[in-house]
Parts: sequence; C-alpha cells; structure tokens
Amino acid sequence: MDTFIQQIINGLVLGSMYALVALGYTMVYGVLNLINFAHGDVLMIGAMVGLSILKGLEIVAPGLPGYVNLAIAIAGAIPVCMIVNVLIERVAYRRLRNAPRLAPLITAIGISTLLTTFSMMIWGRSPLSFPQLLSSEPLHIGGAVISQTQVLLLALAAMSMGALVLLVEKTKLGRAMRATAENPRVAGLMGVDSNKVIVATFAIGAALAAVAGVMWGANYSSIQFAMGFLPGLKAFSAAVLGGIGNIYGAMIGGILLGLIEALGAGYIGDLTGGFLGSHYQDIFAFVVLIIVLTIRPSGIMGERVADRA
Repeated sequence: MDTFIQQIINGLVLGSMYALVALGYTMVYGVLNLINFAHGDVLMIGAMVGLSILKGLEIVAPGLPGYVNLAIAIAGAIPVCMIVNVLIERVAYRRLRNAPRLAPLITAIGISTLLTTFSMMIWGRSPLSFPQLLSSEPLHIGGAVISQTQVLLLALAAMSMGALVLLVEKTKLGRAMRATAENPRVAGLMGVDSNKVIVATFAIGAALAAVAGVMWGANYSSIQFAMGFLPGLKAFSAAVLGGIGNIYGAMIGGILLGLIEALGAGYIGDLTGGFLGSHYQDIFAFVVLIIVLTIRPSGIMGERVADRA
C-alpha cells in the first residue's frame, strides 16, 4: 500500500505537468484546428530561461528565499515563452491556415528543430543542474513521501488550470475563443477578431508551458536542450487521450497518463515477471493509450470542436 500511495503521488505530479502542456496543444487545436508540435520546446525554453534567471539572482540578489526565487523565475519565463510562441504563430503558421494540413505539420517540426538548435547554441549541449530552491525535508503521507517542490507544483498546476477554466468560461476573451473554435467565419461576422483570439490562445498556452518547464527543472534538478521532445509527445498524447480540443479532456488526459506511467513504473516488473523494468514505463503508458483510443477514438471527453466548413 505504501508503494501504491507513493506511485499515486508521483503520477499526480507528473500528470499535472503533462496536463499544463496538453492544454496548450488542445487550445490551439480547438481554435485553429492545428497541432503545434513545437509546443514541447516552449516548455524547454521556459526551463532554460528560468535557470538563467536563477543564476542571475545568485549574483545580483543572493540570499533570497527559495519561494521568492522560484516565483521570479516563473514570472520571467512566462513572458519569454509567450513572445516565442506568438512569434511562432505569426511567422510559421499564420500564412498556412488555409494550406493543406501537411504543410503546417512539416513547418511545426521545422520550428521544433530550430528551437532545439538555438537552445543548444545558447545554453550548450551538456545537461544543466537546476538548483534546489526549497527545503529537501519531505512531507510524509502514510508511508509515502512528497517533497515541498512537488506540493508547490501541484498547487501551481491546480491554480493555473482553475484560472484557465475561469478565463474560458467567464470572460469575454473566453467567449471569443469558444466562438472562434465553433465557427471562425460566423464569429468574424459577429465582430470577433480571430487573429487576436489566436494570438491570445498561443500566448496562454505558452504561459502554462513556462510554468510546467520551470517546475519540471525544480522537480528533476536537471534540464537540457532536447528535454522538450518526450514531455511534448506525451502531453500531446494526453490531449488526444482526453479528447483533443477539449480543455477538460486535456486535464483529465494529462493526470491519467501520469498515473498510468507512475503505476506502470511501480508494478511493470511484477506484472511481467521481471522481464521489463521501470525504465519501460513509456511502453506501458502508450499501450494503455492505444487501447483507449481503439475503444473510443475521440478520446475520453470526446471532441467539442465543430468540423470546419
């Protein structure tokens, strides 16, 4: 039971980060009907910028509490990621909105490669150590433990997802986003500026990815220029699992994929008689994903986005 509780905690932590990134995928798809495969690299940029800010704080303002340093790192990473993602939309995707779907897909892969290469040039090839900002003293839940960093990560993820739901459901921008997702032409006739809505969608998704990137570094204590690929792939899978285009589906899919991966890591060795170890957890997660999509291709929460005319 102690192992089970521990793996549930690990799954919730991992799934929260997947959910934050998956929201960026699902919002862009819902509004633009496009998959931004460079979104995982926005997480990487958030982590790298956050680390650079922390190193700068060590020089100009040493001795600040860890929570303050982390808050400053997140606050600095968010606008940088927003600018990067808005530039991606403006330069790479805007002219391809009416192009065949293969064109923006290839462009997204190219942008991902460019971001990875530029990051390698700026921050180097070697993995970088992310400083431990909070106390290493763990909190005990039954026989399991959770670090203060993980508690903060869960709290930030919950607040970010709650704020997004309020924005989408209760604000004028949220109504414009939902109208554009439903039918961009009719929304335009009703006075909705689709370009502004799309830019806002990319910016919001980037802000969530920045939070996930900094917290990823704080949780795992190591980052590197190619770190965005696998989390981005899994977050996209989580969005598909939950129902691409549905923000609630992205949250559920992210948490569920994290739990599957964590429980798979904890028990896959026993389930396979020692044939597979915990490092095969990716196989376990994607096998479950394939099974779910075979049974329900639209994902757990289905698809709320209308087909384009």
